[in-house]
Amino acid sequence: MSQMPQQAALSKCPSCEEPLESGDRFCGACGYDLSVVPARPVDEPTLTMTGVPPQTPWPSAAHPGPAAPPPPTAPPTVGAAGVAAPGAVPSGHAAAQRPADGPSTGVPAHPGAPDPHGAASAPHAPAPGTSAPGAPPAAPPAHPAPPVPAGAPPQPASAPTGPQSAPSTGVRFDRPAQPEVPAPQQPAQADDYTLQAPDPRVAADAAEAPAQGGGPGSAVCVACRAGRVDDDGYCENCGHAQPRERDHMEQECGPLAAVSDRGLRHHRNEDAFAVGTTTLPDGAPVSVAVVCDGVSSATRPDEASLAASRAANASLLDALPRGTHPQQAMHEAILAASEAVNALADEQPAEAREHAPQQNAPACTIVGAVVTAGLLVVGWVGDSRAYWIPVDRSAPPARLTEDDSWAAQMVAAGLMGEAEAYADHRAHAITGWLGADAYELEPHTAAFKPDRPGVVVVCTDGLWNYAESADEMAEAVPVDAAARPLHAARVLVGHALDGGGHDNVTVALVPFPAVPQGAGSA
Repeated sequence: MSQMPQQAALSKCPSCEEPLESGDRFCGACGYDLSVVPARPVDEPTLTMTGVPPQTPWPSAAHPGPAAPPPPTAPPTVGAAGVAAPGAVPSGHAAAQRPADGPSTGVPAHPGAPDPHGAASAPHAPAPGTSAPGAPPAAPPAHPAPPVPAGAPPQPASAPTGPQSAPSTGVRFDRPAQPEVPAPQQPAQADDYTLQAPDPRVAADAAEAPAQGGGPGSAVCVACRAGRVDDDGYCENCGHAQPRERDHMEQECGPLAAVSDRGLRHHRNEDAFAVGTTTLPDGAPVSVAVVCDGVSSATRPDEASLAASRAANASLLDALPRGTHPQQAMHEAILAASEAVNALADEQPAEAREHAPQQNAPACTIVGAVVTAGLLVVGWVGDSRAYWIPVDRSAPPARLTEDDSWAAQMVAAGLMGEAEAYADHRAHAITGWLGADAYELEPHTAAFKPDRPGVVVVCTDGLWNYAESADEMAEAVPVDAAARPLHAARVLVGHALDGGGHDNVTVALVPFPAVPQGAGSA
């Protein structure tokens, strides 16, 4: 006589989820045939996803009987055949302490499912210490096993404990174990680009190069310290562009000093300066400072500023000892600087001028100062400036130059106020410069006779853009600028860089000595 397959008890219909009663073969709501519901499969995963590797099955509980208290120092262990090791806790005591839900590893998921690790029932009585057929599994004691001392022989794997055997991580065990490599020995990743170690031969060659008059190719890269620098200024090893000589320049000459910096936005320094000292025919000392700013929209602006500053400085140092009046010497120096810049345009080949007729000739601005005992002379063309900052900060500072710019023309004509004019986007468009394509060269000169000691600040717009008014410049100049001009020049350049460094920054500081009372006024 055939029998209906024993189905797992269902609490609700798989089709409409209507509650069912025990013994129902069809759903009372939708008529679903409950006999076609397949039996629940045995939960036998091939991969352990709970972080606990497969272990020996739990031992079954022994026949009920009196149980002795467990020894405190002998945790239960299970051998390969499922026999409890000596000193194991009797199964009756373990079953009494087992949690209601029990561990999930090695135990059938459902009461009706067969135990995948269990064996067929034996017709004879179980041996002492073994599990009886059909008995529910017993849990080991809740006390964890003590640590195994170093050097002890390996022991059989112990059965998993009750609450402490819960899965802790989601580690996958389907991947082969990877050997652990110590951190210092791990290989570099694909995006780690390590530079080669410095070559001692390159360093030795670079050290010998100055004595032998080596050129640029004999220098060592400042970045990797391993490669040579080619004639174009790039490292042959890492390709790093080397700092140019004009990226940052400093010079201290007697009582005056100057500093020039490329800034934070420009790819090169198009400013230049020249400083020097000499004596007048009567032996009185005189200080000279010239600062030039290359016009970026013109060709070769860096060469124009360098040529102009050198020519003007040489002209002043030559004319002043011969007795030329400082103001006249300044006028002649600006003309000499203009000729030097014009000569750069003539150096360009005719073919190049024909292929690029839209390019402007080299051009730059210029400002200079001559300081003697009791006399201060300034000269300029363009928008580079000179400021007077007295040592006694209670006295007012002053701007000594007027810009050759669109904004200055608007203010001079009364068409705009100074604040409105310099806020316009056309404010820095210069109307006067040194160069072959200048409309008309008009050197500006002015002479002053200050009645107190102070400092003359000669600078490009890369500095005064961050301290435009005389009061702002006086606030930026250190109080000890007359005694420490180089330090003060560095501070002013740092002030511009901290403000953004949008342009090249160049400044020269010329201290003005104290004069007898009543010698003049600024």
